[in-house]
Order: sequence, then C-alpha cells, then structure tokens
Amino acid sequence: MPICIECRYPVKTLYTTYSKADDRSLGKGVRLTQCPRCKRFADKYVEHDFVVLFIDLVLIKPQVYRHLLFNRLGRDDDRFDRSIIRLSILLLLFDVYLTWARIEKLSPPLPPSSHHPSTAPINSTQAPTNAALLSTQPLVLQYLFFLFLVTLSTLSFHIPIRLLCSHPPAIPSLSLPPSLRRLVPRFLRSLRPLVPYYPHPTPLSTALLVSSCTKLFPILLIIWEYDLPSSASAVSWAVIVNNIAALEILMDCGYVRAGFLVAVGASVRAVVAGMVLKAVGLAGSGGWRGELGLAGWGS
Repeated sequence: MPICIECRYPVKTLYTTYSKADDRSLGKGVRLTQCPRCKRFADKYVEHDFVVLFIDLVLIKPQVYRHLLFNRLGRDDDRFDRSIIRLSILLLLFDVYLTWARIEKLSPPLPPSSHHPSTAPINSTQAPTNAALLSTQPLVLQYLFFLFLVTLSTLSFHIPIRLLCSHPPAIPSLSLPPSLRRLVPRFLRSLRPLVPYYPHPTPLSTALLVSSCTKLFPILLIIWEYDLPSSASAVSWAVIVNNIAALEILMDCGYVRAGFLVAVGASVRAVVAGMVLKAVGLAGSGGWRGELGLAGWGS
C-alpha cells in the first residue's frame, strides 16, 4: 500500500488519472492525491523525472527514498523489482571497473626484466609483486577474479544485515549448557536495542542498492583526470552515509541503529575481502588494501 512521503501515512492511491489521452510523464491528465493527515501531496515525485530523483538521492532527502522504497519499488510478494535487478548488475560491473582501476593505479609496474629473464641484470634484486604479476595474466582471468571478489564482498555486506534484522525480538530457547544459559540471553538482550526487527529482507537490499547510486560519480574520471584513490575513498564513505540514511528511512529505527547495521555489514565485508586477498597473496601489496578494505567495495 502506498504511503505519503511526507508523514508516512498510508493512502489508497497516489494520483487520479482523468484523461487517458494525455501523457502522465508530462504531468497532464493527473491529479495528485492529497494526504488526509498532513494535507500535502502524498507523492510529488510521481510527476518528476529520473534526473530530479537522482539529485535528491545524492542530497539524501527522505521523501525521495520513501517514494522509491515504498511507492515505486516496493512489492507485496517480497521480490526484487526488475529495475533494481538492472541497477544491481550495473553497480556490480561498475564496481569491478573501479576496483581494477585502483589496483592498476596503486600497484607498481612489473619490471621489464621479468618478461625477458635472459636479459635481466645479474645484480637485480627487485622482485615483482603479486599485484604486478596479476596484471600480466590474461584480461579474462583478471576480470573473473575481480568479478568474484566484488560479488563476494557485496553478498557479505548484505547478508549480515538481512540476517540481523530478520531475527525476531523474542529470545529463542536454546539447548545450551547450564553455564551458558544465562550469558547468551543477556548478550542477545544487549544487542536487541541496537538491531531493529524488520522481517522483510528484500526491501533492505533494495534500500542498500538504491543508496549506492553515489558510487557512480567516479565515472567522471573518463572526462577529467584526478586522484583516483583519494576520490574513490571519499565516494565510498559517501555511499556508507547514504546506506545509513536509507536504512533509517526504511525502518524508522534511528541513525544509531542504522549505523550499527551498516558497520556490521562493512566489517564482515572487510574480513571476507581480506581473506580473499590473502588467499591470492595480495593482502599487503601495493598499499591499496586499505583503500578497498572497509568502504571500497560494493553495497
């Protein structure tokens, strides 16, 4: 059921069409519904185009998030909207490109002697790093590696948040030893004020994906040349701020609890990404692990 984007009051319809001959996208033949509680338009973004929506998303306006999460992208069958699936694929592929570009920017180039061992000088002691060796692999193999890394990092960010919010507020009866029966309920009770209960996981992932549109800003590096690591890190932190705002607007749980959820997801993502990097020998090479560890990979 749609809601008023100003006061969250449920409304039956967002607009009334009184002329099918006109185009609704142009604002013709449509009468916006007035909210019976606040007496303002229930959803003014019905008449606005995507550019206005994107600008207001960047400005973190609660009204545009309510429009997207409740009135446009929300579904009763708890499934993802097709536009969200397309957006997730776009963000994933763009994240692969950004991760690849950062590693190429921050990792030192492979010395020419590694390509021609017979011509290498005898006193050469510089060993190629794993990041440099990765750049010599076929492009398809490099792309598959970064695709796997970004996909696993994205899943490790979404899954903990979905699991925490789906946990019922009542403490389950656990078959534990007598020494732990008192400690575990106390621990769960201490965490419950920080974890809001939201039994619908699909809107949670939708909110995280919609609020991650800010990470598309580095596409400007195609036009302008600028410091990629620092700008990418700034965009990553901006995405986290948007994630916190989106969860708070969706669940109306306060910024502290929304920030706790995002912090848990980002921490799990950093651990999983670090394990993958360590498994391939890239855990500490080139100085770019810190750029990509906590806030650099997709949400």
